[in-house]
Amino acid sequence: MFLLIKLYNLLSKMGILKIYEKILEKEIDRSRVPKHVGIIMDGNRRTAKELKKPVTYGHYLGAEKVREVLKWCIDLDIKIVTVYAFSMENFRRPKEEVKALMELFKKKFIEVAKDEDIHKYKVRVRAIGRINKLPKDVQDAIKYAEEKTKNYSNYFLNIAIAYGGQQEIVDAVKKIAKKIKNNELDIEDITEETISKHLYTANLPYPNPDLIIRTSGEERISNFLTWQSSYSELYFCETYWPLFRKIDFLRAIRDYQRRERRFGR
Repeated sequence: MFLLIKLYNLLSKMGILKIYEKILEKEIDRSRVPKHVGIIMDGNRRTAKELKKPVTYGHYLGAEKVREVLKWCIDLDIKIVTVYAFSMENFRRPKEEVKALMELFKKKFIEVAKDEDIHKYKVRVRAIGRINKLPKDVQDAIKYAEEKTKNYSNYFLNIAIAYGGQQEIVDAVKKIAKKIKNNELDIEDITEETISKHLYTANLPYPNPDLIIRTSGEERISNFLTWQSSYSELYFCETYWPLFRKIDFLRAIRDYQRRERRFGR
């Protein structure tokens, strides 16, 4: 991967990647872009290792990349982006790494609330997951970002943090069970739609991602949007998340547009 980084930098200096990027842009049909893209941002730690930097540096680069990719999505008028930032399982990582990540999350939520582009393009920012499991200062930063953007609806940026797809379904079932207990809902009336309406993504105009992109070469969804991804198109990219380029993104969109979506039919 390190040799590839050097090659990419050389090609960039020669302007070749920019030419290829323009070619890819012309191949994209802007009338058929996905409405909702989910991204499993994988490879922060491996990037840091390749660059001989601390793990925290990889996470910093990964956080910076989100803003760049969001701009690419807005340029194509992709309405919803959901990024997998921190899973429930990630709490098991070394304490110092988790602590550094929490500080980074706090900083980035405050930054995003003040970001000019967020307000220019009217992007609503939300965190989805078991937010109560996070430190209070991170919860406060999340509330700050959500409050500052609560009236926007042109675009949506969802950050899955303290998140797990199976845990999301468990939380939805608990909400439904409580309604049954309080005689607000009959057990025979439970449908797929009932469950969907009680998930973290319930208030989105397009709750189910059309396309899920995973970076770093791993080919699994790792408990990400487990219910919502039933008919999502999956795209696996070799590039580590912090090194994810616009040509990688455009290739994913092009690949999506070349597929025939059947939804089980």
